[in-house]
Amino acid sequence: MREHKTIKKVHGSLRFSVYYDQLQACLVVTVLQVEGLVDSSQISGLKPFVKIRLMLAGPKGTEVEGLKEQEGQTTPPVLWTVMQEWHTRVVKGSCSPLYGDQFSCILQEDKELLHRITLRMEVRDFDRFSRNTVLGEVRVPLGQLNITYPLELQKDLQTPRKDLVGEVLLSLKYLPTSQRLEIALLKVRTALTETSSAAVLYARISIQCNQSKLRYQKTSAVPRCPVTVFNEVLMFSLPDSPLEQSKILVSVYETQSTGRSTKCLLGQLSVGKDRSSEDEHWTLMLRSVRQPVAMWHGLLL
Repeated sequence: MREHKTIKKVHGSLRFSVYYDQLQACLVVTVLQVEGLVDSSQISGLKPFVKIRLMLAGPKGTEVEGLKEQEGQTTPPVLWTVMQEWHTRVVKGSCSPLYGDQFSCILQEDKELLHRITLRMEVRDFDRFSRNTVLGEVRVPLGQLNITYPLELQKDLQTPRKDLVGEVLLSLKYLPTSQRLEIALLKVRTALTETSSAAVLYARISIQCNQSKLRYQKTSAVPRCPVTVFNEVLMFSLPDSPLEQSKILVSVYETQSTGRSTKCLLGQLSVGKDRSSEDEHWTLMLRSVRQPVAMWHGLLL
């Protein structure tokens, strides 16, 4: 449930190569080197690695309920799908690590598909407790490049940002007498993709009060659909700290219903007073005491 930390100032650059083999319909990404991450005083504890995601932009005109009327939203939001996800090995104690790690995947024989794919590469500092620090990122829209031959590039790291990968319909009800919060996960909407018939979704929900996280709860696993219906209610007992210092954290995961498999984080959202974009739902909940209030929220990754 811990969000990845992000440094305030971004340093360094990433050198990599991209190649699309038209005969094999295969995209090949090679991470070559990260250069100039931090100054020499911080090298000893550094354990950098690169996380790569192939992000597919949804078709134009996709309706996004939770973000239709956001202030300053001049263009329709883009709903992204993670097509592939890889990560390089970890190199310890270097601010300019060499990699040479190569990754490949088969793409559909669709010329338009390549123009909708963005290569998103995050440089992270590994932490054994999975609270990896994001040191910076590079984004490359493949449609703007000629990658019919191997193309080597070097890009400066930029400040990381989140992508919209879905929506969650969440209902909140506050019970002041018993000091409880009722959270109902109603629906999860994601972009249309070719998913395994055994793919299931579940959510992990917790409440953070005064900077400390309470025990989390998990929903049941539901077969994944374009709109996955949960209609599941979870009850949380709140401590004596003011409600204004509380925040709801929701993480949505995908796994397989058959056999043991690793879980994959689809996206996260938070609702609380410290998030101005989510204040409307929180305010409506406080105004409608003992009454459920439902609202769509963007699922970010």
